[in-house]
Amino acid sequence: MAFEMPAAGRVAWWGTAFLRGLVSPDEYVDAVLADDAAHVFGGTAGPRSLLEATAAVRQAGATALGAAFPAPGDPWGLAGPPPFSAASTEAGEAVIALGVRTEPGVGWVPERVGRAVEWTSYDARRRMPLDLGDADRTLRRTLLDAANRLAELDVARWRPEVADALHDLRAGDPVIAPPGVPTRAADLARRALHLQEVVELALDDEGAAVSAGEIAARRSAILPLGSAARHALTAACSPDGWPDP
Repeated sequence: MAFEMPAAGRVAWWGTAFLRGLVSPDEYVDAVLADDAAHVFGGTAGPRSLLEATAAVRQAGATALGAAFPAPGDPWGLAGPPPFSAASTEAGEAVIALGVRTEPGVGWVPERVGRAVEWTSYDARRRMPLDLGDADRTLRRTLLDAANRLAELDVARWRPEVADALHDLRAGDPVIAPPGVPTRAADLARRALHLQEVVELALDDEGAAVSAGEIAARRSAILPLGSAARHALTAACSPDGWPDP
């Protein structure tokens, strides 16, 4: 099974490699497109291509692109302002240009329209660098807590596939990463994507003939894992938090 990297993650990884001269323009565009028909940027001056938008932030001083995967009440990886944070949270993902010399900087938010993705540019404040190691440790700790709590709730009886997936972090193919992405970041992204699928699976069917109290207990055990997985994916797709090569 191969895990699909969200659009913001693909732009962050491959756009950073492009800005750093590690991949060609065609490699950048092809990797971001994946199975999509097109990625375009709207604006008053008319639509722009992915390469044109990336060239514009490079001229503004961008040296890398980072991603964020916020959720309502949890804008982790964003620093505002409110219009950018609100749009990013509604979409569930965003890209931030890193190293831009001006303040505010630039952020991009995607919206899927059929098989195409339309990006909108926003003013974006400079965020504090993220810590890849801290996000990795938090994900491991939260996974252990969730597994223990779900074992107490007999998850193997009501969703055996969830119990199996929680303990098989080697499942799935590696996420394809461009040159320059640290092995630790690529591995963290794979585990985060895997655990996001586990959380979705666990929440998809609360199980039959259980009380409201049991449902609430299960959700309280699994939801923190979803947050930690989103934070981990954000860190894995944020070059500002990668260790020096």
